[in-house]
Amino acid sequence: MEQAIEAYRGITVDEEFRYLEILRARAKHDEAQALHNAELKGERRGEERADQKWQVVVSEKDSALKEKDILIADLLSQLNKKQ
Repeated sequence: MEQAIEAYRGITVDEEFRYLEILRARAKHDEAQALHNAELKGERRGEERADQKWQVVVSEKDSALKEKDILIADLLSQLNKKQ
């Protein structure tokens, strides 16, 4: 076991090894950050789609209410003419 530890210490002293370890750590960090950013971007897209769908629903409801308001106004004017 001590030989393995000494061998590891000998390798980690090497400047090239340390440089490669730094690159490996940066690559892992960059990958994690990219995944996180992609996740956030996906959430934003989902929110935007939900907002668009909600706007369509609200618009359809507004149109339906306007049509009913017109019908009610017509019925009221017909009732007023009969009286």
